[in-house]
Amino acid sequence: MLSKRIRMDNSGYCNESFHSLQSGTSDEDMVEIAGATLDFSSTDDVPPLDRDYCSGYGSHGSGGDMLNGGPRLMDLLDEPVPGVGTYEDFNTIDWVREKSKDRDRHREIASKSKESTWALLHSVSDAFSGWLLMLLIGLMAGALAGGIDISAHWMTDLKEGVCLNGFWFNHEHCCWTSNEATFQERDKCPQWKTWAELIIGTTEGAFAYIINYLMYVSWALLFSFLAVSLVRAFAPYACGSGIPEIKTILSGFIIRGYLGKWTLVIKTITLVLAVSSGLSLGKEGPLVHVACCCGNILCHLFTKYRKNEAKRREVLSAAAAVGVSVAFGAPIGGVLFSLEEVSYYFPLKTLWRSFFAALVAAFTLRSINPFGNSRLVLFYVEFHSPWHLLELVPFILLGIFGGIWGALFIRANIAWCRCRKTTRLGRYPVLEVLLVTAVTTVLAFPNDYTRTSTSELISELFNDCGLLDSSKLCDYVNVNTSKSSNELPDRPAGHNVYTAMWQLSLALVFKMLITVVTFGMKVPSGLFIPSMAVGAIAGRLLGVGMEQLAYHHHDWPVFKGWCSPGADCITPGLYAMVGAAACLGGVTRMTVSLVVIMFELTGGLEYIVPLMAAAMTSKWVADALGREGIYEAHIRLNGYPFLEAKEEFSHKTLAMDVMRPRRSDPPLSVLTQDSLTVEDAEALITETTYSGFPVVVSQESQRLVGFVLRRDLIISIENARMRQDGIVSTSRIFFTEYMPPQPPDSPAPLKLRGIMDLSPFTVTDHTAMEIVVDIFRKLGLRQCLVTHNGRLLGIITKKDILKHMAQMANRDPDSILFN
Repeated sequence: MLSKRIRMDNSGYCNESFHSLQSGTSDEDMVEIAGATLDFSSTDDVPPLDRDYCSGYGSHGSGGDMLNGGPRLMDLLDEPVPGVGTYEDFNTIDWVREKSKDRDRHREIASKSKESTWALLHSVSDAFSGWLLMLLIGLMAGALAGGIDISAHWMTDLKEGVCLNGFWFNHEHCCWTSNEATFQERDKCPQWKTWAELIIGTTEGAFAYIINYLMYVSWALLFSFLAVSLVRAFAPYACGSGIPEIKTILSGFIIRGYLGKWTLVIKTITLVLAVSSGLSLGKEGPLVHVACCCGNILCHLFTKYRKNEAKRREVLSAAAAVGVSVAFGAPIGGVLFSLEEVSYYFPLKTLWRSFFAALVAAFTLRSINPFGNSRLVLFYVEFHSPWHLLELVPFILLGIFGGIWGALFIRANIAWCRCRKTTRLGRYPVLEVLLVTAVTTVLAFPNDYTRTSTSELISELFNDCGLLDSSKLCDYVNVNTSKSSNELPDRPAGHNVYTAMWQLSLALVFKMLITVVTFGMKVPSGLFIPSMAVGAIAGRLLGVGMEQLAYHHHDWPVFKGWCSPGADCITPGLYAMVGAAACLGGVTRMTVSLVVIMFELTGGLEYIVPLMAAAMTSKWVADALGREGIYEAHIRLNGYPFLEAKEEFSHKTLAMDVMRPRRSDPPLSVLTQDSLTVEDAEALITETTYSGFPVVVSQESQRLVGFVLRRDLIISIENARMRQDGIVSTSRIFFTEYMPPQPPDSPAPLKLRGIMDLSPFTVTDHTAMEIVVDIFRKLGLRQCLVTHNGRLLGIITKKDILKHMAQMANRDPDSILFN
């Protein structure tokens, strides 16, 4: 008994949970948790304190100590209590405790593996389980992404018409099998009928145009209404992109249900509906959320991930990489995105597993072949002419444009979202979605470049014009050339190119404005594709302008050396690609992962330098105008307790300036190690709302002994009242290792040393806050105790630090909403 006690005291925790006697646990109970509790075997996430959830034990149990022949004393080190070591909703996990618990588990398995063959097999399966989990996440996310792509493509085309061969064919697939379709007019075939043809029998005339217009708007309104209604009714967490919340969850915060099964099902369905409605949003951000839901759900198949919050967050980091991998067909970019943008804790082991999971997901998506072109993405392009050094100037200009637009977009979108939160607009999410959809579709339909889906628009803007291209953007005046169709020289623009330029200019203004009000509505909405569309339009406009300038003024000194008449000097599609990267970088502040995603997305490996120049320029410009990216801005808007690792703390404050209690506050609420009664503890719990209490030697000495979490204390006392004989309000609680002899007539004591953290993090009152903030970031602490000459002075929580940082930045400290 003593050796067991010493061994457990060294680790400082008693965290192992045991299986509850309630066997009626369903998958629903298990899956509906957003990484929020360690004991998933009980039917409730938070064991109810007013119900006999351990009735199977009655009042007699086994184990314990006999003290002076008195009542049996239950030690929580012997028999874990359900719920102890778990976390409540909207709380932060204790990274140190979770990692300590995992190390203990690993040591136990390693020591037992030498005892028998079965234990050795268990050790091998435990080591292999992480890779198996990655395989399952990759397969599941890849399959879901393929289904979303195919469904969204079909429903987008449904707004314009239907295929007579089978209503389940989209426009492109419908005309593939047609013998009447020509290459130049490959989107026209008798099997595909527009709604005007079906209803009035003709595609010509004003009436046919009005019919198509009305059907386009009607379908869009229906899709968006279904999307917002499903989100509102079944899974409120399925709205938005999900990346700000996933960043917060990966930092250790708990949002129950955010990665549950209902969120996954509803997000998958409504993402298809939202993208198909024609709203200015993308599916890439929500696919990260979908992949993380897959990861969280599959974690329940493996005990070591189900019962450990820190281990589960390693899996979710890999799942985020899988989401980007299937969204863009960019497995390496996905791993770098998870590392650079969303992950809080990313050990080397997670890097390898993320790479493997992203590979499996990309392979699964490639097997499904959702675009029918044997590519992973819609935008695959091949440019045939190299870029010239002087072109870096327009590329950097595109970077400046992307940075300015990104910073302005963030400010405008946050202002709009704040308005939604604080005014009556937020009370009518369905009406807001329908209004924005109506405005979007009514304005989008007359313009060919806004009527088409945003992905197809980007694909067309990235495209390098060939001889057989029928797009208006490729309507150049043909000049005699003996070169192959792959190397067309720069040519004068035809009438349709100028028309396309006007339409694209209007589309640019439209996309810039409508995306501000669309992102953040109560439907799944990603920001990658709309941002790329804005940049691609701006880039194509600049590219065509440069191309015509080089053609008509090839004798200018700036063009003379490298752009002779009849040469293919300027590639407008490349400018579109660089512009897309610049605007996406300006909004998200990604750099390395952005460049890798862009060249994986387009296959443009030799254009890494222009992409790097634009991405860095856009980040510098955007950072000069505002330090936060769009996801960090939304984290702050929602008040999530997220300590941004990139944000520097440069103020000269000390721990005593931030700790509680302040001079005017009542003294710190503490527990004493051997003079506290059950009644005192329950009174303290009732009177306060703190998440935990320091344990001291006595009220007079204030010498620190340890720290007890409020939740663990409540559950332990309730459990002891039900399971241990003689525990009454006057029973004394002991946090000491050895107890003094008790008088024979005294009530049974309660020993709770097992739930106490024996090694809480402490700093002195003169520690610089810069160091304290660094400790919180790097160790993922929930709280830190402040001492002076060994005596307890106060406590600093993560929320205190966030409030202090907000005050230092002249922001409202009460904007940190969650405990």
